Amino acid sequence: CRGTWDNISCWRHAEVGEVVVNTCPDALKNLFGRDGKISRNCTDDGWSVVYPSVRTECYSEYKPDKLVFYTVVKTLYTLGHSLSLIALITGSTILCLFRKLHCTRNYIHLNLFFSFILRAIAVLIKDAILFSHSENMKCHEQPSLIGCKASLVIFNYFVMANFFWLLVEGLYLHTLLMVIFSKNRHFVVYLFIGWGFPTIFVIAWVICRIYLEDRGCWEINDATIPWRVINWPIMTSVVINFILFISIIRILVQKLRCPDVGGNDQSQYRRLAKSTLLLIPLFGVNYIVFVYMREESESDTFQSYKIFFDLCIGSFQGLVVAILYCFLNSEVQTELKRKWRSVCLKRYIGRDYRLHSSSISRNGADNMAQFHRNSRAQSFLQTETTVM
Repeated sequence: CRGTWDNISCWRHAEVGEVVVNTCPDALKNLFGRDGKISRNCTDDGWSVVYPSVRTECYSEYKPDKLVFYTVVKTLYTLGHSLSLIALITGSTILCLFRKLHCTRNYIHLNLFFSFILRAIAVLIKDAILFSHSENMKCHEQPSLIGCKASLVIFNYFVMANFFWLLVEGLYLHTLLMVIFSKNRHFVVYLFIGWGFPTIFVIAWVICRIYLEDRGCWEINDATIPWRVINWPIMTSVVINFILFISIIRILVQKLRCPDVGGNDQSQYRRLAKSTLLLIPLFGVNYIVFVYMREESESDTFQSYKIFFDLCIGSFQGLVVAILYCFLNSEVQTELKRKWRSVCLKRYIGRDYRLHSSSISRNGADNMAQFHRNSRAQSFLQTETTVM
């Protein structure tokens, strides 16, 4: 019997006659608080039905509030990722179409947008494929363990890349204020941090999974090393970003108080300060609290707060980033207004040209008719003069 996923649990490969025993999935444990065991036999005809039933071993009727909570959370983060996806795709299209917006700053924004887009797509596809509620699906039609593991690898990569591109935004803003080195020459370094570092850590995580905890769909985190390979780099990026946030605030305060800062520079720093204050707390303050305390507390209340902040508020993060760095950007608004005026002017000129052309055509026809009448009259007078 080959390994399979039955929308509830991952069942490893087994020989005929072997009994595979799994614990209740973590989601059901957290939801209902029951730590039961479910089993399946590998027979000549394939996998047997699950016994005892999942409802008997893993479900409970005493925690309806948690079921409502998780349903609300799933609805909210699905809505958040969907709205973020629409805003980010629109913003990316705008930044790509207008050539005057092509610069290092907007290239970094574009990569950040792409990381949010990929993260949202990964979450929505993972929910649609792995957590579909099809009860009539046959065993051989279920997703394979390889596909399940691959989806988890891609999901972890996109999540980690998103955090590292948030770190790149913090590094770029800090560098822009410090004016230490040229922005254009180090864009390759930013690319390596945003896409290269996650690749290295995800490959290390896959190797750890293969040799230390190659069970199920890699969704079980009993071994601490694979979990830390993924989460500690994310935690480090959040901590560094928070430190950069404090440093940026300090630099902005110093520069805005400096009498040597001119009006134009001061207005530029004020815009940058507004963007920094609105963006960096969004991905720095709440993440650093919950990432740091993840292993320190196991209370239901803490887990509920963490799930709400990470999934619900985090799902709207892409929408907020698109609004701050694209739709509220003065350069973007200027280009959109210029394009709109250009389109309106072309339409007005085209309509005026058609009206003018039709007017010229009518006037030309009247003049030609008058010319013919004058010609006939002149010819008639010449004839009469000749006769006389």
